[in-house]
Amino acid sequence: MTHSHRSGKKGPDQLPLAFPVESAAGREDLVVSDPVSAAAAIIDRWPDWPSPVVIITGPQGSGKTHLAQVWQDFSHAVAIHPDGSGEAVPLAGAGPVLFEDADRRGFDETEFFHVINAVRSAGTTLLVTARAWPLSWGVRLPDLSSRLKAATTVEIGPPDDLLLTQIFFKLFADRQLVIDERLVAYMVSRMERSLASAQAIVERLDLLALARGTRITRSLVAEVLDEVAGEDQD
Repeated sequence: MTHSHRSGKKGPDQLPLAFPVESAAGREDLVVSDPVSAAAAIIDRWPDWPSPVVIITGPQGSGKTHLAQVWQDFSHAVAIHPDGSGEAVPLAGAGPVLFEDADRRGFDETEFFHVINAVRSAGTTLLVTARAWPLSWGVRLPDLSSRLKAATTVEIGPPDDLLLTQIFFKLFADRQLVIDERLVAYMVSRMERSLASAQAIVERLDLLALARGTRITRSLVAEVLDEVAGEDQD
């Protein structure tokens, strides 16, 4: 019989990828598996980076935001957005800077070019996150394209079974829930392979189990997996 219940002991205070349930983004809390190990290694090496500009790419829910928050915390980097206002350039020359979601938020190419130049001239560092590699950003300014090609780009792939399994156990533990290993394996084998989906599944299971006054059973898991999969397709 599967037993899923609230434990009397307090679960871990932190979650692996900056999920909002009493979590904080700390390097010691990052679950590192093959899809994120190269990017985590780059973060750990700072400020000894192979180039002043590092770009981390990966799909939604792959852990880019957590890694960026970890780096921002210990580097004291300032978040910037080269949007044409000119505000980002002096910040880039004064210390480490972080530009998240570059391909989704967009940017002013001339200012982005000047940001990278300021980083190189001042000996500071720039971390950029994006879903896609720079070659697919549609950059038209040749000088900026050249600068981006000189950056160190690290790709995070979709989470593998090991990473998803570890994250499920941490997510449940943070809610003071004990989950059967077979149920976790069942979820991992049938879910969309993203950390965002893992979070949605755990949140829904917790809410439904509480509302119905029941354990987290295989049938409840199957119901939630169908619901989450349907929402992903909308």
